[in-house]
Amino acid sequence: MSESRFDVIIQGAGMNGLVLARALALQGWRIAVLDTQPVQRWTEADGGLRVIAVTVASERILQRLGVWQDMRRISPFRAIQAWDGVAGGCVRFESAQIDEPHLGHIIENRLIQTVLFDRLQQDDNVSFLIPAAVASIEADDERARVTLRDGRRLQAKLVVGADGVNSPIRKLCRIPVDGYDYRQSGLVATITTELPHGEVARQRFLPDGPLAFLPLSDGRCSIVWSQPTAEAERRLALDEAAFCAELTEASAEMLGQVTGCGPRGAFPLRSQQARSYIAPRVALIGDAAHVIHPLAGQGANLGFLDAAVLAEEVERAGKADRDIGGEAVLRRFQRRRRGDNVLMQATMDGFHYLFGSGAPWLALPRSAGLNIVDRLPPLKAFFMRRAMGLVPDLPQLAR
Repeated sequence: MSESRFDVIIQGAGMNGLVLARALALQGWRIAVLDTQPVQRWTEADGGLRVIAVTVASERILQRLGVWQDMRRISPFRAIQAWDGVAGGCVRFESAQIDEPHLGHIIENRLIQTVLFDRLQQDDNVSFLIPAAVASIEADDERARVTLRDGRRLQAKLVVGADGVNSPIRKLCRIPVDGYDYRQSGLVATITTELPHGEVARQRFLPDGPLAFLPLSDGRCSIVWSQPTAEAERRLALDEAAFCAELTEASAEMLGQVTGCGPRGAFPLRSQQARSYIAPRVALIGDAAHVIHPLAGQGANLGFLDAAVLAEEVERAGKADRDIGGEAVLRRFQRRRRGDNVLMQATMDGFHYLFGSGAPWLALPRSAGLNIVDRLPPLKAFFMRRAMGLVPDLPQLAR
């Protein structure tokens, strides 16, 4: 059986895989994108339950990839308010305090995926093989030979695993992971409230985990409510009125009464880090490489930066007529991304312990910490710029 030849093979047609595919397509490489499932399309009536708080850095990436203007439903937020549900400490971050128009945008995951997919359909150098999955990878000094589960054979200079937390590519490469289960779930839903959200993202830290209200452009809010898995399962089973009543109480009526709720879902929360992001002619990005707690909304944004940095290193190698899947390229990618991701993971784990452990003795110091940050403009500015993704060593796509 003949082998189909590409420059890069990407397993995973989620947001991160498609961001990488578009970035590489603009450089002129021949790309194959594989996935086991069809892309779930966004519609006005069904945008899916999951949203992402897109940072300014990620917004710039999407702009430079030529897809930002096609995002039909985006919701800017100009402030973030967070407070302790036990001791009452509070901090409020406002974009005007650092002369920025906004701190980020709330966008449905499925919308980003759909817009990227539709744009890539117009790129002659991108091929979609769906459904398809990699069964084996054989790498040598010149290329990687890939066999799919249906027997088809491909080859490329580089194979990328953008295939999620349980990444088959990572497992094929026998890359171990370190991590643990939070024994919590993130309950997600879209709700209507008595009072307007005013383009403010709100987060209340409760003993069992944070509750976030994220503003949507149609006046509703998307919620992410971290809680013990058993509680999430119980609340998923409640009727709408009972759920809205519990949510109103948990939110301390931050937006008055919760008056309505759409379909609900939940996803398991865990912390995970691959011990290596690379193997011979293979790179991992996004959840395949790292998974963090969603309380700061940074997970998908880290994946976008993974994709942008890998694309930048591939472009640099191509311009120098070097092997785009060679060890030097992969090591530079790992050096630029893994340290930052490990630091963010440790920070989120620390926040989870501080704000979600339920330990009574932590209530007063964490509340005092929020109040202190609220009174120190330079510290607030630092945290805001970090939350916006404006960190050192940004790839060109994010600048």
